[in-house]
Parts: sequence; structure tokens; C-alpha cells
Amino acid sequence: MSAPPRPSRTVVLYDRDCGFCVWSLDKVLAWDRDGILRPVAIQSPDGAELLAAIPEPERLRSWHLALPSGELRSAGAAAAPLVAMLPGGRPLAFLLRRFPRATDRCYRYVADHRGRFASLVGASSSSRLRR
Repeated sequence: MSAPPRPSRTVVLYDRDCGFCVWSLDKVLAWDRDGILRPVAIQSPDGAELLAAIPEPERLRSWHLALPSGELRSAGAAAAPLVAMLPGGRPLAFLLRRFPRATDRCYRYVADHRGRFASLVGASSSSRLRR
């Protein structure tokens, strides 16, 4: 089996069919003023290639971060590296790294209730990702 591809930019892999996921990524992309992130749908051919090491049934259980180093992070473990890259994100990234179990538990709670969160934030197809 060959090694997974190394993206030239940091890639955020998301579920394009999840309104809350799209809404959340839209907010992250707005925070990414320097355009360092590349959004890629998990369900796309690029997503399948980048996530080849993860069994297909598991890919949609969380979001993923593919780093140019070739490292792949998922769920709560991806939060700190992502936030650290964004303007002013280092203090929050420090907290996320300091409390990894709490970060993962919070992530899992939100992921398990994303339909409810989508209705709370009014997530719809108006995101810039869907345009």
C-alpha cells in the first residue's frame, strides 16, 4: 500500500451533506483571512484519496485535518492544530492542547447532536461552500 498523498496546503475535510458541518467550516474559512486552508468534501475523490488510511465507514464520523507534513488528524485531535494556524488562535489552541480529553468529549457531543445544532444556528445551504 502506498503512502497517502501530502497536500501542499492544509486541507480541512468535511461532510458536505451535513448542514452544521458546512456552517461550521464556513465560519472557519471566514477566520482564515490568509487563505491557508483548502476545504475538501470527504465524499469527493480528493477526500477519498486523502483519507485512504481511514476505513470508509469511519470517514464521516468526524472532520479531518490533512497537514502538508502528511499528518492526518481527526475529531477533537484536529482542533488545536487548526486553531493554532488561524489569526489570534494560539491561546485557544493552547487550551485545546492542554485539555485533549475535554476537547474530544466536547467535539463528540457536538458531532453526535449536529442535527440539533444545525437547527439552532439556522444552518442552511446559504454557505459560501455551497455556492
